[in-house]
Amino acid sequence: MAIWSHFLHRKAFRKELGRVLPHAPTSPNAYAPTDIALGYLGGILAGADKLSRVAWLQSDAAVAEVLGIEAIPSQSTLSRFFGEFDLGSCEQLAQLHGWALRGLPSSARPEEGYTLDLDSTAWLHEDGHQEGVAVGYTRKGLKPCHRPLIAALAEPKMVAGYALRSGNTACSNGASEFLRRTLGRLPAHVRVGLIRGDSGFGDARTQATVEELGLRFIFVAQLSRPVQKLCRHEDRHWRSTEVPGLEVQEVEAERPGRRLILIRQRITQRPQAGGKVLLEVPGYRFQALVTNLPRSCDALAVWRRYNGRADLENRIKELGAQFGLAGLCCQSFWATEALHHLAIVAYNLCVLLQRWLGQLERCELGTLRWRLFARAAVWSRAQGKPTLRLAVKSKEERAWWQQILHKITAPPNCNAVGSFAA
Repeated sequence: MAIWSHFLHRKAFRKELGRVLPHAPTSPNAYAPTDIALGYLGGILAGADKLSRVAWLQSDAAVAEVLGIEAIPSQSTLSRFFGEFDLGSCEQLAQLHGWALRGLPSSARPEEGYTLDLDSTAWLHEDGHQEGVAVGYTRKGLKPCHRPLIAALAEPKMVAGYALRSGNTACSNGASEFLRRTLGRLPAHVRVGLIRGDSGFGDARTQATVEELGLRFIFVAQLSRPVQKLCRHEDRHWRSTEVPGLEVQEVEAERPGRRLILIRQRITQRPQAGGKVLLEVPGYRFQALVTNLPRSCDALAVWRRYNGRADLENRIKELGAQFGLAGLCCQSFWATEALHHLAIVAYNLCVLLQRWLGQLERCELGTLRWRLFARAAVWSRAQGKPTLRLAVKSKEERAWWQQILHKITAPPNCNAVGSFAA
C-alpha cells in the first residue's frame, strides 16, 4: 500500500479526484470526499467486494496512515457518500478513465492507432431488489442482473469506457451513444483506428456511427436466413487458407464499402473452433464478419484481427472477480455505477503502476496483491517517524524490493543516481 500511495502521489491523483467528485463536506467533522474515495480504492486493492468489507479495514490503523487519509470510512459513510451520485456526477467520474490513458504513448503503430473493443456483460444479483436489477439473459439462464457496456483498448489492456444499464436491456441499446462518449473522453494523442465487437454490436446504427467517425470496424454478423443460404454454398464458392480446416468466402454486402466474410471450420480438424453449427451443413462451425477494412486486408487477416477481441473477456472476468464489480451493488442505480467507475479506475491505475515499475507483462490483481500488497510488515513510529518494516527473507525477494524502492525514491527522469542501500 505504501508503494501504491506513493504512486498516486506522483500521479497527482488526489487533485484529479477532487476535480471530478461533486461532494463537499457538510460539517467540520465530515471526511473529505477524496479521503472517502481513496479509502474505498484501498479496500478494493485489499480484496473487498462489498462496502461492509471495505469498512472492515478500519481495524487496521496503519492502512489509513499509509494511504494518507484521515480514516477508513464506515459502511454507513460509504453508503451515504455514493448515494448522492446522480447521472451528471457519474459522467464526471467517468472522465477519470480518459485521464488514466494520458500516460499511454500515441500508439505502437501510429499509422493504424489503437484497437477499441466493445462488449456487454451481466452482473448477477440474486436478491434482485436494487434499482436497475431486472431479469435478463445470462449464461446461467434468465436471472436478475445489471447489463453494463464496457470498452477497452486492446494493446495496453486498459478500460476506456463503462456504462451501467438495466438487466433487461438488449446488447445494442445505447451502444452508438456510448461509443461516441467513450471516444470523446480519450486524450487527443490516443488515436483509435479499429473498433471490434460481437454480434450484439453489429446493428446498422452502430456501424453507421463508426463510419461517421471515420473509423474502421469488424463486427460479427448474425447468421440470419440470407447468410445461412450463403453458408450452404457448394465447395467451389469456398477458398482454402493456410490454416488447415479453415475456409473463407467473401460476398458483397448490401451497403457499398462493406464486406461480408464467411468462415467455416471443419470440426474434426479444428475442434476448438468457435461459431455455430447448422443442421443443413453438418461437420462445420460457421461465423460471419462484416467490416469496412480495405481489400488489401484479405479475409483471413480480417478473421485473425477480430480474434484478438476475445481477450476482453479476460478483462471482464478480472474486473468482476478481483476488483469486485460482480458484487458491488447499492440500492441506488447511480451509486452502483459510481462504485463501478472507481473500481475500474483502480484497475487502470494498477496497469499504470506495473508499467511504471518496469513490468513489461501485465499481471492480474491477484498476482499483484500476492507479490506487492499482501506483504507481512511491522508498523511503528520510531522516534516519532512512521516506519514500515517489511518481512523479506530471500536474496531474490530483497533484490526485487530494492529495485522497487530505488524506483520510487529516484527523481523523475533521472538515472544518474547511486545504488539503493537496503
